[in-house]
Amino acid sequence: MNRTPNKVQNPRPGFRAARVSRRFSGFLAAFLSFTVAPLSAAATAVRLKELVTLEGVRDNQLMGYGLVVGLAGTGDRRQTIFAAQSLANLLERMGLTVDPTTIQVKNTAAVMVTATLPPFAQPGSRIDVTIAAMGDAPSLSGGILLMTGLKGADGQVYAVAQGPTVLGGFTAGQAANGASVNHPTVSRIPDGGIVERGAPSLNLGSQIHLQLSRGDFATASRVAEAVNKHFGEVAHADNAALISVALPTEYAKRTTEFVAELEALTIEPDAEAVIVVNERTGTIVMGKNVKIAPVAIMQGNLSVEIQTTYDVSQPAPLSGGTTTVTPQTNVAVKQEPARNLMLKEGATVEELVRALSAIGSTPREIISILQNLKSAGALDAELKVI
Repeated sequence: MNRTPNKVQNPRPGFRAARVSRRFSGFLAAFLSFTVAPLSAAATAVRLKELVTLEGVRDNQLMGYGLVVGLAGTGDRRQTIFAAQSLANLLERMGLTVDPTTIQVKNTAAVMVTATLPPFAQPGSRIDVTIAAMGDAPSLSGGILLMTGLKGADGQVYAVAQGPTVLGGFTAGQAANGASVNHPTVSRIPDGGIVERGAPSLNLGSQIHLQLSRGDFATASRVAEAVNKHFGEVAHADNAALISVALPTEYAKRTTEFVAELEALTIEPDAEAVIVVNERTGTIVMGKNVKIAPVAIMQGNLSVEIQTTYDVSQPAPLSGGTTTVTPQTNVAVKQEPARNLMLKEGATVEELVRALSAIGSTPREIISILQNLKSAGALDAELKVI
């Protein structure tokens, strides 16, 4: 992208670029060169699919307890008693009775198995599972997870997991002479879980509820207005985050098509005027709706440098004097001329950025200026410091 000091180009709709001084840091150059301009409704239109979710359509967390076998001596030690008990119970179900106190197996580890059951998952479909060691096993590398039932919050088994674990790393050596890559006590099995029971899902009836991912009264009102404009008077906003939609009679037997058509509608969501700053990294992010009240800003740097050097006073030979160290202190004061800028009524982010660029502000100076503007009541935006 070619940028010139006096010519503004459009790298993409809604954005303009400006040239900054080369002595600025790379971040400040990127920050000052891209300013937000008013966008058209078509450019900012967002599908309802990205803004809302259907009430009741959600993921479900699953969890189970299992055993990983086949470890090359990296299983649980004698301090982990429940691993030996679990192995004894497993062998007993297979017809072999063993006293758990006599078991000394280093190739077995007790683990917790977790997974996420997506909405509308059907029996027979596969899901990824994650395995984490519970005891003192140093590594799960090369292990095989034995058949483990994964239960939901209601205590029902919804999936069964089994298979070789994928660690994505290794551990070698011991203590100070060892090396480890990634986390050796946590592994995964891609598609290692088979769904045995269908996930609890939403039964679309005569009415559905849309949940906004970020509650906002203006956005909720616009969603209801867009739905009513397309389907008739079937929707109303209950609050800032919930919109109720009645199922039109013509879609009584085509609820899936209705939801698909509903999610394809587009609106322009409302956005708050927010400025997010991170002083540790010098990052500043501004929204397009930030307004600046009429204000004057003056900025000037004052630096005081104190240097002390030590000189050695050496007396002449046979003079009877002593050697002494005498400090020499120099004080230098440097003050830059004050730089000022004026912001008129209704100033925008672009004008603020250009003005701060004109007085040569660094990222951290800009953060300080924004905080002062907020304290002075001249910044019509929420200032978030992270």
